[in-house]
Amino acid sequence: MGVGAFLHITHALIAEGMKLYPPRVSQPRKPPRYIPPFYAVPVKQRVDGWTPLRQAEFIGWLAQTRSVTEAARRVSMARESAYRLRAQIWSESFCAAWDAALAKEWQPRDIGLPPDAVLGAQPKVTLRELEWRIESGIWRVILRGGKYAGVRQKPDNSAVLAHLARCRVSLDDYRQQAASR
Repeated sequence: MGVGAFLHITHALIAEGMKLYPPRVSQPRKPPRYIPPFYAVPVKQRVDGWTPLRQAEFIGWLAQTRSVTEAARRVSMARESAYRLRAQIWSESFCAAWDAALAKEWQPRDIGLPPDAVLGAQPKVTLRELEWRIESGIWRVILRGGKYAGVRQKPDNSAVLAHLARCRVSLDDYRQQAASR
């Protein structure tokens, strides 16, 4: 088909009322935003306080708005209390999720890391901390198209197994002490 024939067909289609759109230009995709899973910070349980669900929602809104003030407002909390929460004990993984939510460069998910490396587990964890991890679980923030879509809570099986291992060791020690009496 020659150029003249193409122009004649195009002109005929336009005359009939059909719309012609230019071809789409494909643009390179950005890597998806990723917030690492985290443990909620243990605080005194209050209905109007920083519950684990409210902490996870705060991280989600923080990733979308990039504003601590706005994210705290959307979960009905104060900005100052969010910074106090960040300074609490056992808040390392929460702080890592906070930093990832505010990061300018979003890193794609690194599949090769073990879950403990992603969650920032410490080599020594107290029994109280293990019990808290079992109770609150692991929280994941879901982002779709850079927008906050929700959160998921998943039980922390590794904390359960670590707690059982410690209890078993103490039970063996108890049996040895009882046998020596």
